[in-house]
Amino acid sequence: MKTTVPALAAAMLMAASPVMADLVVPNMSYRTGPYAANGIPYADGFADYFTLLNERDGGIGGQLIQVPECETAYNTEKGVECYESLKSQDPLVLNPLSTGITYQLIPKVSVDDIVLYTPGYGRTSAKNGEVFEWVFNAPANYWDGASVAVSHILDQEGGDLSGKKIALVYHNSAYGKEPIRTLQGLSEKHGFDLLEIPVDAPGQEQKSQWLQIRREKPDYVIMYAWGVMNQVAIQEAVNIRFPMDKFIGIWWSGSENDVTPAGAGADGYKSLTFHGVGQDYPLYDDLRTHVIDAGKAAGAGDQMGNVIYSRGVYAALVIAEAIAKAQELAGTPEIDGAQLRDGFEALEITPERMAELGLPDFGQPIALSCDNHGGAGLARIQQWDAGAGEWSLITDWIEPDAEILQPLIDEDSTAYAQEAGIEPRCN
Repeated sequence: MKTTVPALAAAMLMAASPVMADLVVPNMSYRTGPYAANGIPYADGFADYFTLLNERDGGIGGQLIQVPECETAYNTEKGVECYESLKSQDPLVLNPLSTGITYQLIPKVSVDDIVLYTPGYGRTSAKNGEVFEWVFNAPANYWDGASVAVSHILDQEGGDLSGKKIALVYHNSAYGKEPIRTLQGLSEKHGFDLLEIPVDAPGQEQKSQWLQIRREKPDYVIMYAWGVMNQVAIQEAVNIRFPMDKFIGIWWSGSENDVTPAGAGADGYKSLTFHGVGQDYPLYDDLRTHVIDAGKAAGAGDQMGNVIYSRGVYAALVIAEAIAKAQELAGTPEIDGAQLRDGFEALEITPERMAELGLPDFGQPIALSCDNHGGAGLARIQQWDAGAGEWSLITDWIEPDAEILQPLIDEDSTAYAQEAGIEPRCN
């Protein structure tokens, strides 16, 4: 069969024209292993938000979002393997939901020009964009959380912690060790004694640690845990009758999965959060209509509104807003990793914008820049009501103590820059 000249010319023109490519935002998930109870709702929320944008809005800037999923099982080695396999798909950004994996990926993304978004976890000093060009950890980091927890305790104690004892029960990993330097500095500043109590992963056995707490009688316990360790710790606290209103978890220790196994005993338990609670927001109506009821949910559709599901949604929202900003700055919907980095550094999410997105009073304002990749670091305290089976916000936004935190960020990021041979930027 002969091909006509016009047909051949059209075919050549089509071949020469750029093909509109989807935006690739992988979902590095863990639906298996001892951390699956928390990994599943986060992965569902993350994927469902992008499905909503595709189904309701036609994507971002007319570009559909692909969300390929790779199972890490919260294992650092598997996480690196996922990174290497996903890299061939030209991802714009990765969100591994693991501090251990994050530490391994920081030098890799710096070579491959891929944004690493680690909201509320990862390497805290990555807030310094002068050193960590490709890493963003807004809206808050581990050191912010430790400082906010102590600020809340100060408020409970009338502003005086001299002679008080605070225990840190922590996951014996890079994640759990993150707040130690902050708490040591706050201990010196406010005159309380710090008791450090590590728990080896996955944390299913903690009797000796809680017997130590019963023996040493700290006034408060702060916990940095994850997965099954949260459930076990809360149950052990109930067993020794530690007062729940003096037990404060980081935001990764404050989901429904963590408290419900302890039943009524968990009533009054507190944790930090950097976003709203429940699903009484217009966005969740859209999720229900376009994703859950439409049969397009990433999971069973039964996690919507839970704390960790909402956190996955929030992470996806921030990424989506950064993508939109990057498209605006670049003047094209087809962006690469470097352009997304620019979008993150120009990102501003105001209260008015959150309301437009269907999440009024859900998250703090976020304003990033070349040198500030972490935002303001505000957090709130939520408390578990076992009778109602729900979390309630009991404080407004609390500011972290920059007097303690900024020198630590400067010290750690400077040391990393020297070690990695990085010249600070943003000048």
